[in-house]
Amino acid sequence: MAYENIIFEVKDPGVGLLTINRPKALNALNPGTLDEINDVIDTVEREGNVRVLVITGAGEKAFVAGADITEFPKMNALEAYLFALKGQKLFFRLEQLPVPVIACVNGFCLGGGCELAMSCDFIFASEKAKFGQPEINLGIIPGFGGTQRLARLVGRAKAKELCMTGEMISAEEARAIGLVARVFPADQLLEETLKVATALAQKSQIALRSIKKVIDEGVGVDLRSGCELEANAFGLVFTSEDAREGVNAFLEKRKAQFKGGFTA
Repeated sequence: MAYENIIFEVKDPGVGLLTINRPKALNALNPGTLDEINDVIDTVEREGNVRVLVITGAGEKAFVAGADITEFPKMNALEAYLFALKGQKLFFRLEQLPVPVIACVNGFCLGGGCELAMSCDFIFASEKAKFGQPEINLGIIPGFGGTQRLARLVGRAKAKELCMTGEMISAEEARAIGLVARVFPADQLLEETLKVATALAQKSQIALRSIKKVIDEGVGVDLRSGCELEANAFGLVFTSEDAREGVNAFLEKRKAQFKGGFTA
């Protein structure tokens, strides 16, 4: 598929870099961009050569400044509802990818952009980045899962404050409230993000997948049930070739070479 709104490349050792490439529109998300991101997810799931996915925005101003507002005047209530469902379905697919997904936020991360970043496993941000859900200033509300993921990440009160005021917060404040994992100087952000992605790509993919699944499923249940999920996953991962290789490499004082797969 020839992309008009994104750039997708795979770097060694299996790091996929997806760049939202609409800098003149501050990388705003229109239906075509959502479709192209969806196609990348299909490719990652089908081909299996991407072990970590990094998402960033083209240019220096924006990660994604939101949904493309120029599309809104054309929409009636049903079309707006379907557009929200389209974005939500895509972000659920991204959230459920069996590989780590890192948002590399290089600038404005607002509205749909903040919702996109929150559907990733964690967020690395430039010190110049700004975060927010400013839909209230248009007389509307977040539609791609913003009210729900934000409340789960930073708590109900802070989520209400951000969504009700529409105010932007700095990368450092976003880190302080638990929205962002790490903040880097702007000129080091992509390099540092790819460094972490490369390190993750060399770890056991079975173990990474299990960690992602157990944490995501466990946060919605009580502690005892969550620990049971963990114990089950621990037992299953223990049968993998990676587990045997990792333990043997540690005992033999050498670097593990993870390949994936389960033993017979």
